[in-house]
Amino acid sequence: MKYQLGDDILVLLSNEEGKVIEIINDKMVLIEVRGVKFPAYMDQIDFPYFKRFTEKKKEAAKPAPKTYIDQVPKEKPQPSKVKVADGIWLSLIPKFGIDDFNDEVVELLKVWLVNHSDKAYQFKYQQQFLGVTHFELDTSIQPFHDFYLHDIKFEDVNDSPGFLFDFSLVNPEKKKAPHFETSLKIKPKQLFQKIEALKEGNSPTVNYLLFENYPDKVDDDRFELGALAAKGFKIYDASKGRQHLPPARTVVDLHIEKLQNDWKHLSNFEILTIQLNEFEKCLDLSTAHYQSSLIVIHGVGSGKLKDEIHEILKSKREVKNFINQYDPRFGYGATEIFFKY
Repeated sequence: MKYQLGDDILVLLSNEEGKVIEIINDKMVLIEVRGVKFPAYMDQIDFPYFKRFTEKKKEAAKPAPKTYIDQVPKEKPQPSKVKVADGIWLSLIPKFGIDDFNDEVVELLKVWLVNHSDKAYQFKYQQQFLGVTHFELDTSIQPFHDFYLHDIKFEDVNDSPGFLFDFSLVNPEKKKAPHFETSLKIKPKQLFQKIEALKEGNSPTVNYLLFENYPDKVDDDRFELGALAAKGFKIYDASKGRQHLPPARTVVDLHIEKLQNDWKHLSNFEILTIQLNEFEKCLDLSTAHYQSSLIVIHGVGSGKLKDEIHEILKSKREVKNFINQYDPRFGYGATEIFFKY
């Protein structure tokens, strides 16, 4: 049974809180709201924790009395308490159900974007499973607002869900970056642990901080080129440089037979050198094209190539994180890299 005697509930139709005072059957309970008792179906009520979580905290130690629709205020309401700006968050709200053994289980996760800042953002959003996009959205979110994105079946969490965002300011600021990309990849085991802690702590959401402050624009060092041009030097527009670069790839296969036809006479050291050179070239192209991610297929083998690649990635400032996990396409023989700009 989802509800027990004495549980706090929220009436979905009127948004009023009450209590469960009697269990009628497995589909209906008797509730009390503002002194009035009446029966309600299970799908007409919910726990009030998310509503309480999103409401402003009361300034006074004692809760202020409720104001109902029939109580007309005698004066103009004052501005609400100043909200605390603590960044942009991704919130997952578990929806619980009852399984065949009458145990409470998580059926799905409701995904929300929470804007705890005084700025409005335009954002592009992708949700992926094992690197494959399953949901996309291009919209905006207002200051101090919550935005519902979509649902995820809880069973799909085993496919390592990834959340990719590209933010920009609705009202551009001269000193702020034109856009900001960030991503989050959730490990199933860690999420399961967070949900268990959530149930014990009676908390409504699992929260992940995407960023605290929107970044400033990176100032380019300027060099006066007029004098060089006057002396006959050719000046090129660096902003168009990417037009002349080879296209970047999202998946790179480093098996030696994919890189060189005549390789059987090569030593292991020579093969490894060719593979690492190709890897670094593809890594540079990915960052030059501002890719969000790159998959490198290195195979399993002895693990020497994978270890060398991981050591290189640890030293790259533009690499946000990387992960080597099972992928139905490549097994354990590939590493997925995520970039930051």
